[in-house]
This record gives sequence, structure tokens and C-alpha cells, in this order.
Amino acid sequence: MAAPMNNMRMSLEDLIIRLYDVQAVKFGTFKLKSGIESPVYIDLRVIVSYPEILVRVSEYLWDASQNCSNNFKSLCGVPYTALPLATCIATKHHMPMLIRRKEAKDYGTKRMIEGHYEPGERCLVVEDVVTSGSSVLETAQALKTADIDVRDAVVLLDREQGGAQMLKSEGIHLHSVCTLSKMLDVLQTSERLSGPDIERVREFIAENKFNAMSGIKRNGSGDTHCSHKKAKKVHNYADRASLCTNPVSKQLLQIMETKKSNLAVSADLTSCGEVLELVNRVGPHVCLVKTHVDILEDFTPEFTKRLTELAQKHNFLIFEDRKFADIGSTVLNQYSGGMYRISDWANITNAHSVPGEGVIQGLKQVGLSKNRACVLIAEMSSTGNLAKGDYSSATVKMAEEHSDFVIGFICQSRLTSDPSLLHMTPGVQLTEGQDSLGQNYITPTEVITNRGSDIIIVGRGITKATDPAEAARQYQEAGYRAYLAQFE
Repeated sequence: MAAPMNNMRMSLEDLIIRLYDVQAVKFGTFKLKSGIESPVYIDLRVIVSYPEILVRVSEYLWDASQNCSNNFKSLCGVPYTALPLATCIATKHHMPMLIRRKEAKDYGTKRMIEGHYEPGERCLVVEDVVTSGSSVLETAQALKTADIDVRDAVVLLDREQGGAQMLKSEGIHLHSVCTLSKMLDVLQTSERLSGPDIERVREFIAENKFNAMSGIKRNGSGDTHCSHKKAKKVHNYADRASLCTNPVSKQLLQIMETKKSNLAVSADLTSCGEVLELVNRVGPHVCLVKTHVDILEDFTPEFTKRLTELAQKHNFLIFEDRKFADIGSTVLNQYSGGMYRISDWANITNAHSVPGEGVIQGLKQVGLSKNRACVLIAEMSSTGNLAKGDYSSATVKMAEEHSDFVIGFICQSRLTSDPSLLHMTPGVQLTEGQDSLGQNYITPTEVITNRGSDIIIVGRGITKATDPAEAARQYQEAGYRAYLAQFE
């Protein structure tokens, strides 16, 4: 049976000590998901097993929310650690609560935000720990997509590594209960930590500060950290364009620089009219339009003519997602002939490397003279796929050996440091999750900033949106912001 709750309010100092005692805060040497070693590890999920601590933390968060200059009508906890905290606040103070889903249901309302709300209402975001602020921002973006206004966020612990500044640059004011420096002071005074341990953590914090232009790494608990290793040089789009010898990769990077966009829309609709209408609406926000021409039920050559005209109008390239996977002589004919004549209108196509180099040679024989290019499928986003490990390594080697025609990869993360090779990642939405058919979704921040990819490929997040143009704008901004975050 749980111990009865003490009615006297727990001081912040006592709360910090209790968090340490239940190992919600640990000090030592911890390898994070990013591979770097950290002297401090914070995991507040454990407090759900300590009701008294859970309640006290929620009360301090509520107190911090009273400093908000903007009147909020509801609150939303960042999934998943902050959900019980938000629930405690909501029940104690009779405050309406919203829940942000990490994935949409494939039945019912299919909503990403659960709960009752009015368009334009103001919502307070609740979080446990902030390092970069990216988790708060992702929740805020999901709320804003549902026409919910976010101006403030409350957090128990600010690690003082730049998260508050980043959120401020996005128009969100962070109100923290405690800083990591305060926590260190309390633990040193209470003799929980020694002087050398304190200095290790302070040094780590100082070396891992970042701003809106710095790189971010994510650890296993959902917290984020900047790598304290010396970062490799990140080339901007314009510099990379100057390093490319293939005219397609050069043009694509120039478009990305000019339009400030790393967004590719996957126009997977089944009628020509629907595709053309969608492309005309989202065209100003994208660098690539990806098609599956063989799913069109009313295809005629007029479709590709009009698509090419839209590409010129809105300054984007066309990527036919054909996934060639046969011997060279067969793909040569599939690429150049048939009813689709892909090589005549698609700037880029793609291929599996399973058949070996012959598939590249067959495509190259047609495409090279037409200033076309190919990307190889090195990794996939579906559950249980076999494109990984040795397969991915062999695919990279093939690309490097055919760099006159192969300009990059379909992948889940950066596979090579060669700045002339582009990395394109599908399965991107503003919130993480999985659909009913095993498609895994990851966020623009995870794809571009954390995994080092170059282009986000978005399908249903745009095609199923009520306003595809507005959705494309949001993805464009999120993707470009994630790109900027790679630079010191």
C-alpha cells in the first residue's frame, strides 16, 4: 500500500532530492542513442510509480503556468512522459485537457488531437524536461495544425542547453520550475553529489549548448542533446551544388537553396486531374514532386506534358518512383518505352540494387544522354523490410561507382559523407507513428537534423490534409528549419 500523502507542501529542494533518490535523475557515464557519453541521465517516467512525487511535480508546473501572460483555455502534455503530469493538473484545477496522438487511428475520426476544443483557442504545452525544445515544438506544431494556438509551455527541468531560446524564436515562451544548475546546487549541498561529479556535468552542459542553428542528437528517452564531438563540416545547398557534376543533382540543390525547401511531395493519387490539381497547389513549397504513374487510372501522355509545365511554373523537379528491379536489358525498355516513356519526362527515377549493377547500366544507357538521374533504394521505412546492413553498404558502393548517373539514395539516414550524393527519406509526418500497414512515420527534425538526411518525402500528411497547400507550407518550414539546425 502506498504511503499516505503528506499534506504539507514539499519544498523544491526536497523534491529534487526525492527525484534523485528514486533515480529519476542519475549521474555517472551513460551512452546515449546518439553514441555520445553523458554524465547525467534524466528519466522522469519513473515518477508514475511514486504518486506523491507525481502530484508535487504537477503542482509546481501549475504554479509555473501562472506566470504566463497569455490566457490559455486548455493544456496538452507532450507524449508520453508528460501525459500523467498534464492529467494531474487538469483534474486538480478543472482545466480542459487535450491529447496529442503520436499516430493517427486508421478508423473513426482519425484525429491527431483528441478532446474538445474551439478553433483558435489557446493551449498550454506541458513537458518534463527540455534540452533542445524539439519535443515541445513538435507538439505545438501538431496543435497548430488543428488550429489551436500555442504561446507558452511549462517544464519541470530546463537543462539550460538552448531549448528556451529556440522555443522563443518560434514564438513560444518557456516557463521552467527548475534548471539543471539549481538541481546540481541542491544535490551538492545535500551531499548527494561530490565536487568532481558536479564539474563533469557543468562542463558537459557548457560544451553542448546550442542555438537555433546547431546540430541536435536524440537519446533513447526522447530527450535531445547536442553532440559534444567535433561536428563534421556541413555544406549548405549552394556549396554542394557547386560540387556536383551531375546536372540533375546540381539543379535540385539550387532549387532547394532558392526556394528554401527540402520537401518532396508524394502525389500518390489515382486520377490525373487530382494529381495535377494537388501539384499546382503545393508546387510553390516543394523541390520535388514524386509520382507513381502506374497507379493512375486515366493516364494519357497529356498528363506528363501538363506535369512538366507545372514543374517549370513552380520550379521543381519530377521524380517517378518506379523502383526498377530487373536485369539491364529489361529496365532499359521499361524506362525508355511502353506507354509511360518515363525517361522523356522524369528528371529522376529510382531502382533497387538487388539485380546488381546491370540495373544501373540499363537505366544509364537511356538516361545519361537525356540529363536524367537515378537514386538507389538503400533503406526503406516499412516494418520488416530487408533493405539494411550489408545490402545498404553494397548499395552505397554501387552509387559511388556510378556517380555520373546515380545522385543519391532512398534511405532512413545519411549513409555517406560525400556532399554530392543526396539522401531522401520517405515516411515523414509532423508527428511520429505507424499506420495499419506497417509504414513508420518520423518527423522532419528527426530526419534532417538528427539523421542527416537531405530531403523529406511526405505523402498522406499533405494529400489527406484539408488544405494541402497549407500543410505543404508547414512541412516546408519544418524541413528547412531542421536543415538550418545542422549549422553552428
